[in-house]
Amino acid sequence: MEQRTLGRTGRDVSVIGLGTWQLGADWGNVDEPEALAVLDSAVGEGVNFFDTADVYGDGRSEQLIGKYLHSNPGHQIVVATKMGRREAQVPENYVLANFLAWNDRSRKNLAVDCLDLVQLHCPPTPVYSTDAVYDALDLMVEQGRIAAYGVSVETCDEALAAIARPGTASVQIILNAFRLKPLEKVLPAAVAAGVGIIARVPLASGLLSGRYTASSTFAANDHRNYNREGAAFDVGETFSGVDYAVGVQAAQEFAALMPEGVTPAQGALRWILQQDGVTAAIPGARNIDQVVKNASAAAIAPLDEQTLTAISDLYDSRIRAGVHGRW
Repeated sequence: MEQRTLGRTGRDVSVIGLGTWQLGADWGNVDEPEALAVLDSAVGEGVNFFDTADVYGDGRSEQLIGKYLHSNPGHQIVVATKMGRREAQVPENYVLANFLAWNDRSRKNLAVDCLDLVQLHCPPTPVYSTDAVYDALDLMVEQGRIAAYGVSVETCDEALAAIARPGTASVQIILNAFRLKPLEKVLPAAVAAGVGIIARVPLASGLLSGRYTASSTFAANDHRNYNREGAAFDVGETFSGVDYAVGVQAAQEFAALMPEGVTPAQGALRWILQQDGVTAAIPGARNIDQVVKNASAAAIAPLDEQTLTAISDLYDSRIRAGVHGRW
């Protein structure tokens, strides 16, 4: 699989990574053997980039990755984790003492001394502009606790604030065919600064797979059910903030634009990889079949200009009014 350098980390990662939120059981139950099989299958498909967080399943996702890494010595896997949502999301909690405690927990979960990449996990907006936050992160790099740090953001303005900091290695941001705003300023700024871009929610919580209908249902513990109105966290994380009914219709139209032999999910991932400045997309997968299909997107031919234009037109007609000004 094609690899690209992940910004200022200097590490090369596969253009299709693996998001592991779902392995923490926040998208319905995934048992341990199945989760480990997903990780192993991803590596077999050329994936060497796992993205996790200390709150995914209260650490379960990190622990499963740690177990897999321990069982597969000599791997070249880059693991990105996140911190910052184990306490109330208020600026005063983003201080060195908490960073060290969260870091210790993640290092224990992953069974490593130094974490490859730690990302602030969508903290309050003022955190991205606080000098003491970056001083603390720089200290953690100096101490060998982390090799590099980045941020995960909700808004483009947050991304731009982080990119302006010289120690920021990467920015993780929602980017997909139903969320185009990052193309305007964030990706060009990242390219200019040498900052990696990790595209999360690449399939708009599955909308862009084309599998959902107006009558589709989700488990009670699936955020596509309980967070549809933003009751638990930023609504932009669920279906990219797109109204579900609107998204289902738009996804059907998106599917119709795909070239023969290309599934909607493959096309959605291929679209992301064609955006200048993107390092990797991190779709989640709950089973081996999803892993294989997601990874295959790296090998399909680039979408042609006519298809790219049609996707932009679809966004303008169906999606832009509901999401573009919000994030």
